[in-house]
Formats: sequence, structure tokens, C-alpha cells
Amino acid sequence: MTTIIAEVGSVHDGSFGNALKLIDMAAECGADAVKFQTHIASAETLRNAPMPPYFKGEPRFEYFNRTGFQLEQWKALKAHADKSGLEFLSSPFSAEAVDLLEEIGIGRYKIPSGEVTNLPMLDRIGQTGKPVLLSSGMSSWAEMDAAVATLLRHHDKLCVMQCTSAYPCPNEAVGLNVLAEMRQRWNLPVGYSDHTLDNHAIFAAVALGATVVEKHMTFSRRMYGSDAPHSAEPDQFIELVKGVRAIDTMLAHPLDKSDVTPFQSMKQIFQKSVVSLCDIPSGTVIEPAMVGIKKPGDGIPAAKLGDVVGSRTNKMIPADCVLMPGDISWKQ
Repeated sequence: MTTIIAEVGSVHDGSFGNALKLIDMAAECGADAVKFQTHIASAETLRNAPMPPYFKGEPRFEYFNRTGFQLEQWKALKAHADKSGLEFLSSPFSAEAVDLLEEIGIGRYKIPSGEVTNLPMLDRIGQTGKPVLLSSGMSSWAEMDAAVATLLRHHDKLCVMQCTSAYPCPNEAVGLNVLAEMRQRWNLPVGYSDHTLDNHAIFAAVALGATVVEKHMTFSRRMYGSDAPHSAEPDQFIELVKGVRAIDTMLAHPLDKSDVTPFQSMKQIFQKSVVSLCDIPSGTVIEPAMVGIKKPGDGIPAAKLGDVVGSRTNKMIPADCVLMPGDISWKQ
């Protein structure tokens, strides 16, 4: 079954109460996991680092510093997720963040797109021996190769995730083709992290074999911050879960097109048989004008019309009757 991650990111805007409520919302919407971002401003960014084009609300250092949580708050958030039946995930953005997440007992790591080339941090995460979800957002194949190799030196509990670092991501940039290329390149499970504004890309990714999917969620797209405007509101996330679970069921039940047993009654109703168009005396060699094709489909199949013509009747066949196999002596 596909793992569905509700990405909280920084939607809480530094409010511990909102963070708790977002965990509740993720559980109510049917997610399997809830994911935060662990920012320690002094460990990850200079004060004059540029702001991304999609969020100019405040300098990055101030934003991360203002919205970050303390160790005891992180412990409480994980405990709340555990109580809610959700896997707790958080993306670290520094080695110090990895140490913090180790202290709270995180069970799996998600590498965000911007950290793919941070090989020292990836090496540190690999040393924990814990499973890893590796996003690919803004990285080239060469950069991803290096990241995968770094993690595989420690273990193979790795899932690589197609992602496009665009906010929002247009359909033309989703890159569904990359899922198959990743699977072939590394022979690892693949996933998809979504930044589009609807659910279509996630549904397609699951159908194409993504084992993990992730989407940002928010109380409202009107909330302040870098993530909320591009996130799914509760109703949309509920529909996402319903759709993914429906696709999971479809994929778990492949059909054998050679087995038509379930359709026998439908075949009799909707398919056609060879029928008599007039009275045909016993012993008559059937001519084309004597027979036609009509419903129901419980007699000689319509596909056998050519074999019926030229055969001899074994009994008198009234007009408008379905011909059965025993009614004729088949021509040789």
C-alpha cells in the first residue's frame, strides 16, 4: 500500500499549537505520516542568504529562527504523532538538525531537495542506519548519483523520490518519466513529492509505481508563510487519500483477460448468437438468407456465422430462434 505523507513543513509558522493541530488534521485526513522541517537557523544559513522568489515575506534567517522549535517541543510533536497513529518525519537542514532528530528518536529521514549535494550531512544520516527518503527536486543525475552512492555505502534502505522544485509546479514540469528512469538507474523503490496545486500528478505517480507520495497540507492557502499558498487544504487532502487508496486497490487486483467466467451472464445479455430468419426444415443445407445475428448470446456465437452457412439442420428450426450447436451437423 502506498505511504501517504502529509507535509506540514513550516505551515505552522512557529506556532506549537498549530503544529499539534496540523498533526491532528493529517490523521483525520487519512495520512500515514506527517512531516515537518527541522531548521536551526544559525547552523544552516547566513543572515544575508537570498530569499526564494515565491516568498519575500521576511529574510530566511529570521524566518527559520522565528519558526523553529526547541528540543522539548520536537519531542512533544513526535509523541503527539505517535499517539495519533502517524509516522513522524522531519527533514533536517544541517548536521545539528540530524543530531536533534536522533535525540527525539526519529525512525526515518527525508532528505529535502536542497540538501542532495550536502554529502557530509547525507553521510551522517547514513551512519544512523535508518531508512531514507531522498528527494530529487533541483538535482541533476550526476548529483543524485553521488547522493545515492553516499547513502548506499551504509545501507540500501533507500527510496528515491521524483520532485520538481517549483512552487507551484506546472503539469509540464512534473516529470513522471523520471520515476521509471530512477527505478532502472538504481533498482530502488521510487516515490513522488508533489508541488502541483491539485491531485492529478500524485494519482498518476501511484499508477506508475510510486510507493511513497508526499504533498504539503495547510489549514488554508490564505495562511502566511512560504508553504501554505501551494499546499492542499483538508478537503483536497481527503480526496487525495481516497484516490490513492482506490488506485492501491486497483493495482493489488490484476485481472486475467483470459478468464471471462465473471462475465458469463453479461455475455448472454449483450453478445449475439446466430438466429434463424425463417422456418428452416430438418435436413436443410443452410443458406445465407436463412440466418442472421441477434441477441441474446447464449447460442452459437455470432463469430461462427460463416461455419453455420453450408451446414445441415438436424431438426426443424422455427423462425426467430437461437441456433444451438446440436441443431446442425457442421460442415466439414
